[in-house]
Amino acid sequence: TRAGEVLMLRRRRPPWFWQSVTGSLGWEETPAEAARRELREETGLDAGARLVDCGRSVMFPIIPPWKSRYSPAVRFNREHWFALPLESRRTLRLQPHEHREYRWMSFDESLRRLSSWSNRDAVAAVFGGSCRGRR
Repeated sequence: TRAGEVLMLRRRRPPWFWQSVTGSLGWEETPAEAARRELREETGLDAGARLVDCGRSVMFPIIPPWKSRYSPAVRFNREHWFALPLESRRTLRLQPHEHREYRWMSFDESLRRLSSWSNRDAVAAVFGGSCRGRR
């Protein structure tokens, strides 16, 4: 948000896992299309034209709690970074089977809570100005 808050979601499983909005590409879907869809599905927010493509992606190993979602040969995922600047906090509609709660956190608190190094790097890029802001 303009006040420097980060939206954080706590997963159902594992219950200690905090993250930003995340998701997977659908068949024939671009990363931006997937980001807009996942945002809408996970929070009820519609990004419209405000979605910012940070122009970055990283590869990371799939952690044990999610290995069962993939074929045995798949060991890595690619994450594409996007941001949605908001004027203020919004009330969200979570998918209860996926997330148990959400919180608007300060930048520092979000970095302490984020369970994924790639999420920490993405939040730091947005707040540090290295999210290039392609729309």
